[in-house]
Amino acid sequence: MIPFSLVIVLFPGSCHQQFVAFAHADHTLSHGIDGLLGTRNSPALFNIAWYPSFMWDGGVNHLEVQPLAPIANPVEMDESIANVIVKLQRSLTYQAMYQSAFGTDSVTTQLTMRALAQFMGSMISANSKYDKYREGKGALSSQELNGLQLFRTHCESCHAEPLLTDMQFRNNGLDNTFDSDPGRAKITNLPQDSGLFKVPSLRNITLTYPYMHDGRFQNLGQVLDHYMSGIKQSTTLDPLLSTGGISLNPQEKSDIISFLETLTDQKFISDKRFKEVQ
Repeated sequence: MIPFSLVIVLFPGSCHQQFVAFAHADHTLSHGIDGLLGTRNSPALFNIAWYPSFMWDGGVNHLEVQPLAPIANPVEMDESIANVIVKLQRSLTYQAMYQSAFGTDSVTTQLTMRALAQFMGSMISANSKYDKYREGKGALSSQELNGLQLFRTHCESCHAEPLLTDMQFRNNGLDNTFDSDPGRAKITNLPQDSGLFKVPSLRNITLTYPYMHDGRFQNLGQVLDHYMSGIKQSTTLDPLLSTGGISLNPQEKSDIISFLETLTDQKFISDKRFKEVQ
């Protein structure tokens, strides 16, 4: 088992903050090195050991190489893995950590990626009020139960339980055109993938605002308003939304939000193992 003392000091905690389920607090678009502004909202990080791909567009498909993308991105870290390894090799502190973790004080790219992957894989969120209800160890209020039923009727086709995502890429009707950000098509170069983005998990959703890949919605009410009356037509719009928005009255909208609040995992966001080391 790789000690957390090693992996926590390697993890980029400035863009993925524990108290908001490892999203980027209050940032519509995430900020990188020297305050440079990115083009997307930092996704929350948890339960990713089960994910077949990463990033909003699925541009990375293996957890052990995922860190290479933000490291090399000129806005995020503007580094090279080779230079990162050189910096780590100069540190007696890191050499001791690698010795403890791997039985060698040789700092290599392979071992560094392995340490980060093990840490990210350990970030499991499964202790919310919703989880306790599913396990028969807790109860939901009548409003939360009604919200759960409405969720299962209107939302679960994309946000499948228990991970609360189907891990697919979908166009959810945010825009008519996608010149500024083609989404999945940036990776595949396929026209049918224009405007498709990964379906995010809704776990810890009350903490991870603003919402959508570009952070355009500030609260869950706005998100539901979009699905009720804001869906924009395009050639790649997901078929599940092609017939129009969902129909909710004010009470039903409130009930769904009440249910979504049960997805917050307080144990996860306060777990001392994940606390950032200064």
